Amino acid sequence: MSALPSPSAAPPPKLWRPRRVLVTPAALDYDHGRAMVERAEALGSEIVRLKANRLTGLNGDDPRRAYAEAKNTLAVVVAPPTKLRLQPIPPSADWRVDLAEGCPAHCQYCYLAGSLSGPPVTRAYANLDEILGVLPGFVGGGTVTSRQAGRAHEGTTFEASCYTDPLGIEHITGSLARLILHFGAWDAPVQLRFTTKFDAVEPLLGLAHNRRTRVRFSVNAAPAARFEGGTASLAARFGALRRMALAGYRIGLTIAPIMPVERWRDAYEDLLVQAAQALDGVPDPDLTVELITHRFTPGSKEVLTGWYPGSSLDMEEAKRSRKLTKFGSTKYVYPADAMREMRAFFEERIPARLPGARVLYWT
Repeated sequence: MSALPSPSAAPPPKLWRPRRVLVTPAALDYDHGRAMVERAEALGSEIVRLKANRLTGLNGDDPRRAYAEAKNTLAVVVAPPTKLRLQPIPPSADWRVDLAEGCPAHCQYCYLAGSLSGPPVTRAYANLDEILGVLPGFVGGGTVTSRQAGRAHEGTTFEASCYTDPLGIEHITGSLARLILHFGAWDAPVQLRFTTKFDAVEPLLGLAHNRRTRVRFSVNAAPAARFEGGTASLAARFGALRRMALAGYRIGLTIAPIMPVERWRDAYEDLLVQAAQALDGVPDPDLTVELITHRFTPGSKEVLTGWYPGSSLDMEEAKRSRKLTKFGSTKYVYPADAMREMRAFFEERIPARLPGARVLYWT
């Protein structure tokens, strides 16, 4: 079983430095947008001030080159009006609040593939104050925590990591800290939630969060780590989990995407042991667990095989069960027998290794 390094021995977080930063004229009308540009300049990124508010010319003739360039590009833009009309995001939370769209990581199973159009440029929103301004209108709404007896104590929940990993770009955007402080000062039954595969949590530790933010670390068994390029190591994530818990944040594990890898029981048992080690001695960690199995759509498979042509990620339709999404589109999940077997394992081993943890859902 893997051992965690001591916090003092942990290497400093590796921060993403985009090679270029595209800035729309409208983004520079906002203090928050200008601050992002200044941080990117300090990192040494090339700043490209666009003449129009549209991002064009990103595709190119070579899809692989377009992908590589997009993953090295940050765009500072203004969130469109649709982003100010929050959408429900079950089973995680009542509402989705987007600070950005896109992610600098290179996960070969990326959930955003097929959902975002064009090359995966990360877009950070400059009009943060406008986004914060619409949140009160959604308090008391939603169908997840607002109406479910088992989670009603969480209040109205807002998920900030549906289309991005906000911690992975926080050193440039500063948006996540602003959101945490906003919720910490908000005198209402609300809670902010975000998931991350990164570990640069130091700037967040001293914030006045007032336990209204739950940070969940996305983790997976060691055999699946090879599919998560450009992210913090599993040990680094667990170290960050511990630091956030000791700083009083509500915490969680997002175990995803669960796969029946070779000797999967041993691999996921080791994962749970590492989680228990990370939380050893932490008072009142208020730990939740979300369990998400791997699935894909025809569209996401096409995108991912284009991005990662040499990937060994198993996406053979013949080994899966075909299901329909709520929108009527096709997705491929593991067969029912495999799903039952994996679910039974986690339902037995989580209480044994992490007593007191609340499993929010299995999907």
